[in-house]
Amino acid sequence: MLDALGDPTRRAVFERVAAGPCAVTEIADGLPVSRSAVSQHLRVLKEAGLVRDTAVGTRRVYRVDPGALATLRAYVDAFWTRSLADFAAAAERPAAPPSTTDHPPTEESS
Repeated sequence: MLDALGDPTRRAVFERVAAGPCAVTEIADGLPVSRSAVSQHLRVLKEAGLVRDTAVGTRRVYRVDPGALATLRAYVDAFWTRSLADFAAAAERPAAPPSTTDHPPTEESS
């Protein structure tokens, strides 16, 4: 899934689909690529399981697969949860006593 979102144009296509169900012409409107290129990006997103399409008359309407979003969120949340646990552990760890080697010996202490 993350590989499919690695391309900036594909990510822009995904973000447009995430804003609401739409057809290729609506997705391509305003993008610096052709409708054919948008269709290719949608094919990759569909193969990655990120979008679904439905026939509506002669058009195909694309929408984000909610299961894919849940998978992406769980992936990112795992990092976040681990980071919070590491932070909590660091915050609860007793402070180390000052090191005696932090200061070079003076003539009086040697």
